[in-house]
Amino acid sequence: MTRACVIGSGPNGLAAAITLARAGIRTTVLEAEPMLGGGTRTAELTLPGFRHDVCSAVHPLAVCSPVFESMPLAQHGLDWIHPPIPVAHAMEDGPAPALFRDLNETAAHLGSDGDRYKRVVAPLVRDWTRLTPMLLAPIRIPAHPLLLAHFGALAAWPATVAARSVFPSERGRALFAGIAAHSILPLESIGSGAFGWVLAIAAHAAGWPIPRGGAQSIADALASYFRSLGGEIVVNARVRRLSEIDADLALFDLSPKPFLEVAGDRLPEGYRWSLEKFRYGPAAFKLDWALSAPIPWKSAVCARAGTVHVGGSMEEVANAERAAANGHEPARPFVLVTQPSLFDPTRAPTGMHVAWAYCHVPNGSTADMTGRVEAQIERFAPGFGATILARHVFTPAEIEAHNANLVGGDIVAGANDPMQILFRPTRHLYRTPLRGVYLCSASTPPGGGVHGMCGFHAARAALRDSCENRS
Repeated sequence: MTRACVIGSGPNGLAAAITLARAGIRTTVLEAEPMLGGGTRTAELTLPGFRHDVCSAVHPLAVCSPVFESMPLAQHGLDWIHPPIPVAHAMEDGPAPALFRDLNETAAHLGSDGDRYKRVVAPLVRDWTRLTPMLLAPIRIPAHPLLLAHFGALAAWPATVAARSVFPSERGRALFAGIAAHSILPLESIGSGAFGWVLAIAAHAAGWPIPRGGAQSIADALASYFRSLGGEIVVNARVRRLSEIDADLALFDLSPKPFLEVAGDRLPEGYRWSLEKFRYGPAAFKLDWALSAPIPWKSAVCARAGTVHVGGSMEEVANAERAAANGHEPARPFVLVTQPSLFDPTRAPTGMHVAWAYCHVPNGSTADMTGRVEAQIERFAPGFGATILARHVFTPAEIEAHNANLVGGDIVAGANDPMQILFRPTRHLYRTPLRGVYLCSASTPPGGGVHGMCGFHAARAALRDSCENRS
């Protein structure tokens, strides 16, 4: 019987393991850390009873992932919570612009921006279930070429150009800039607009939900389903050399740098060189807070949003993202904030709250951004500092120490520029020159995000190759 081993228990590793197990392959997952989950872990980082998401917190791509949708994860404990407003953008005066689940409600809320925005996204919201499998896949002949071309015509523009062309007002442009900044690219870059449109459309078609109990619930549900298929998971099992693996197939949920540490001595020089020149992108500087009260936003809209973007105007957001990409810590960082305890009472003691935030900084930055991040939130939520009971800081170095895939604090395991996002980590994508050895991390297509599709596509490649080798 064919045996497989998956190294790493992040969403991609578990999705790969499940795909193999469903094909009848005896599969074991080896996790180096004592807790499974990779980027989907939850822990008491500040005070007892305050449960914080260690890495990912809000999951628009997980809830609409084709591979996750094919799994009975609800039966294994995964329960999605949808905040009333998926995302809002804090402003210093007036109501915050926001995306609601309902597109008509969003159009009404956006005022002068609403009708044009609705016309642009409505066809893609309607066809989201056909569009998603094409977006979350490597380059191939599309199942719906006209639909993909429609999206491509919209997504080809940099975020700043797209914002100015669709949103007449500064408030609407700021809203789109914040969403596009999830790309971790300068907003003038090709590709930045694509990320913005994917996440904006997802807000209406699928929402930006949080899992009840925290991100760990995603990993736990995937692990439970995998075990129900006969799979085995071993924690505290760090793989240091390829020779330690005794299996016909080995799938590595590792980005290039840690994979080279495990298998570099076995790789041909040309492939090893290709992995060595793989580029990691800007880092995250992350903060978690235990709070005595909800964040006191100026705008009531923000208090109803699961995610709040903090950064002011489009120009301010663009300046912050450009600085991080060019090797400078922004003076006024763009800050992504989530406030899960507003919607999930399991996350903090009664009457208390947790908040999660990060900003983008240069890869490997050693600067302490705590004061700048908290000053930005205070700017849009006066009195925030008085609610802080305790804080936990993750510097880029600490992010990498926690998860070796996130080199230099790069939380998406590779720069998102257009060529690298399409052909990552090399033109061979999931395959390596070593027979039976594959890559399945976020450093492969379709890239970062909690969706499991990197693992799914890698496992499918391994299964195809295995069948061909037997025939």
